[in-house]
Amino acid sequence: MLDRHEAGELKNVSMELRIREARPDDAAAVVAIFNPIIEAGVYTAFDAPFTVETERRYIESLPERASFLVAERASDGVLIGFQSMEPFAAYTQAFAHVGVLGTYVDLECRRQGVARRLFQATFETARDKAYEKLLTYIRADNPAALAAYLSQGFCIVGTAQRQAKLRGRYVDEVIVERFL
Repeated sequence: MLDRHEAGELKNVSMELRIREARPDDAAAVVAIFNPIIEAGVYTAFDAPFTVETERRYIESLPERASFLVAERASDGVLIGFQSMEPFAAYTQAFAHVGVLGTYVDLECRRQGVARRLFQATFETARDKAYEKLLTYIRADNPAALAAYLSQGFCIVGTAQRQAKLRGRYVDEVIVERFL
């Protein structure tokens, strides 16, 4: 699933953010954050860029129990990060208490507390939507993303070996979870 973000010490910056649910009109801004991360080829298992229309349809089609939060810089209204949460599996109620996360922060805005703020809001939303546990998959070669999740109370539960094949190379993914 989705992965990634900021970690480590925060830069000495003071940035006021608004965290809110994404709207279909945010699709272009989301793609502007997401595609450079995908194109870097080191932060996510996604291997092809998204179009604005594809992202718009995704936002419009999210299930009721999903959440797609964006971090908007208060000073200029620019989106600089987003976090999605969806049900783990829709084919059975056995996993209805589990949500899957993906977190992305603009490459120029990392280590400024953006992901931390998104996590805080998502945890609250997840509880409101009756989730009890969140999990995600993080590329094993992305230590910053792993550190970001661990700093938010996630625990490593395993590693999926050769989980993704990207640019002709196998990549392991670390599975992390957090109980709410």
